[in-house]
Amino acid sequence: SVQDKNALHLYSVNGKCLGSETLKEEVSDMCVTGEYIVMGSLQGFLSIRDLYSLSLSISPLAMRLPIHCISVTKEYSHILVGLEDGKLIIVGVGKPAEV
Repeated sequence: SVQDKNALHLYSVNGKCLGSETLKEEVSDMCVTGEYIVMGSLQGFLSIRDLYSLSLSISPLAMRLPIHCISVTKEYSHILVGLEDGKLIIVGVGKPAEV
């Protein structure tokens, strides 16, 4: 975060910048799972981005409270979201019939 601007940068293992994306929110936690980046923000948004293009895969989900931590189950079936007030939100991943 520099001068109220937040950005996500993607680098290769050799240090070459592969891409950048300016963010509107302040990231509080993130995890990389498979080909996606799952991010939570202090503004209460859960975002899922493509790992290679950094573009949003779905529109951000509003949690209404700051997100403190994120985890994804090892089967990639659910996202666990810890909120500021201590609540744990479980978000199913996939089509409604699969969840």
